[in-house]
Amino acid sequence: MANLNIKLVKSLNGRIAKHQATAEALGLRKIGDCTVQPDNQATRGKIAQIGYLLQVTEEN
Repeated sequence: MANLNIKLVKSLNGRIAKHQATAEALGLRKIGDCTVQPDNQATRGKIAQIGYLLQVTEEN
């Protein structure tokens, strides 16, 4: 199964609390933070919610 590299590229300041919580659930707290998550439906759902804050690349 592939993994996704997820990087926070926009600030969480001023965002709604639900979006901030989703970013923290992914392990992203400040601009430039990166994480590797499995490519599954739960992760895709989180990305869909806050995709405008993220940069996502696929890792094989």
